Amino acid sequence: MTTSNRLTALAIKSLKTGFHSDGHGLYLRVIGDRKNWCYVFQWEGRRREMGLGSLKDVSLSEARVAVAKARALVRAGVDPILERKVGEGGRTFREVSVEFIELKGAGWRNPKHLQQWTNTLRDYAKPLMDMPVDTITTADVMACLKPIWRSKPETASRVRQRVENILDAAKARGLRSGENPAAWKGMLAHLLPARSKLSRGHQRAMDWRDAPAFMKALRQRDGVAAKALEFTILNAVRTSETLYAVWSEIDWDNRVWTVPAARTKAATLLRVPLSDDAVAILKEVQKLDCEWVFPNSARTGALSTNAMSAVLKRMASGVDATVHGFRSTFRDWAGEVTDFPREIVEMSLGHKVGNAVERAYRRGDALERRRVVMDAWADYLTK
Repeated sequence: MTTSNRLTALAIKSLKTGFHSDGHGLYLRVIGDRKNWCYVFQWEGRRREMGLGSLKDVSLSEARVAVAKARALVRAGVDPILERKVGEGGRTFREVSVEFIELKGAGWRNPKHLQQWTNTLRDYAKPLMDMPVDTITTADVMACLKPIWRSKPETASRVRQRVENILDAAKARGLRSGENPAAWKGMLAHLLPARSKLSRGHQRAMDWRDAPAFMKALRQRDGVAAKALEFTILNAVRTSETLYAVWSEIDWDNRVWTVPAARTKAATLLRVPLSDDAVAILKEVQKLDCEWVFPNSARTGALSTNAMSAVLKRMASGVDATVHGFRSTFRDWAGEVTDFPREIVEMSLGHKVGNAVERAYRRGDALERRRVVMDAWADYLTK
């Protein structure tokens, strides 16, 4: 009995409702007067069906030729459905993601976010890039996340959120329909362990007792990155707040650095009182004559995101801390050995204090009270 070319043009005319095989995966689905060709094949362990058109438009011989081409693609490791959609001009995940990042990136506070989005999707969502957005399934998203979900939980979570955002945008533009396969609730929550069970914990922080000796060693190092790290620790600020500081933010007369709301995590303007040691660093780097307070080596922009972390890695062995962790070092010092009010210490970290009503009635930012705290911190670290 032959396994192919089972159907004939004459026999097709009398076929009843059903799913009739011609062999090699070619089928004619008959439902009443409707007769449609389809190719049935296995792809990554799943049964797939690829429509080939109506019998009215596609003859038996043409359907066999189409199946032969599709089978050749499967043997070559190419999904014929995906290949056809791309050939027909279907929007790929790569195209939609580029457009999404360009559009949304204009509103991001941190200019590094655009690069981070691009890099994480390039490195960890590679299997999705050439897929039409309307063909992406939960299995496709899982293929990206499973290899890094346990080993890199923070990165994996960001990749998932970014893929979800892009697919939501695609749906809003009418490029796909149905549930979002990258959504956590109702989708991936049933397939992956919760992030809370894989927590990376707090940023590694240096014990406050060890901070003065560390600062003494740090001051022996040359380079803009070392100065930026010292400045960051003295002011207990976030990495990005130091990296993107420009000279127009420095008020020399009042010894205040004003970080605009667009660059703070709380999205509110932050005035940082500058200690004598912080001012001394500014005077030193001012000689570099650049718009950025802490410029890169080419003087064309800010230091790279990892510049200060690299300084820590190059320091003597035993430094087990992150740049951000020094904010915790400051907080522990203030809580353990000083009597400064908790709310003033929290405000020194740029945290919001009190509920929305309290903040609405609090017009000032306790700048001078915070100056006393930061001067004491600088004295502790350096004297």
